Amino acid sequence: MTNTSYDELDDIYQEVILDHYRNPRNQGDLINPDLHSRGFNPFCGDEVVLDIELDSDGIVSDAKFTGQGCSISQAAASILTDLVQGKKLDQVLQLSQRFRELMKGRELEEEELDQMGDLEALQGVRNFPIRIKCALLAWSTLEDSISEYQAPSI
Repeated sequence: MTNTSYDELDDIYQEVILDHYRNPRNQGDLINPDLHSRGFNPFCGDEVVLDIELDSDGIVSDAKFTGQGCSISQAAASILTDLVQGKKLDQVLQLSQRFRELMKGRELEEEELDQMGDLEALQGVRNFPIRIKCALLAWSTLEDSISEYQAPSI
C-alpha cells in the first residue's frame, strides 16, 4: 500500500525543482553588484555565481545568478534569487540558516515553511546526504558574499 498523499507531494516538489531548473528565474549578471561571489563544488563540478544589488536602505533590490550543474544546485540558485529580493541582509541570513536546518532534518513550523516559498520543495533532498551540498551551494555562496561585504576594510 502506498501513501498517495506523500507520493503526490513528492511529485509536486519534483515539478517545482524541474521548473526552476528548466526555466531559471533571475539568470544573468548585474553590471555593478554590491555583492558578488562564486561557489564551486569540486566533488561534482556544480558552480554558482551570485550578484546582489542593494538599495540605499540595505535591502536586496536585485539578485541574479549564473552557473552550471545539476538540477538541484541550479534550482536552488533560482529559488534563492526570488526569495532574497526585498529582504535586508539579516533576513537573508536568517532564511539561509532556516534552510540549513531543514536540510539537516529539523522539522520546521508551518509559518517557517511558508516563509521559505519554493525552497520547501528541496526538503526531500535531505534524504540523500550526498545531494545536500548541491542544495546548499548557492546559499553558502551567498553567506560568503555577505560576510565579505560586511567585513571591515583594512
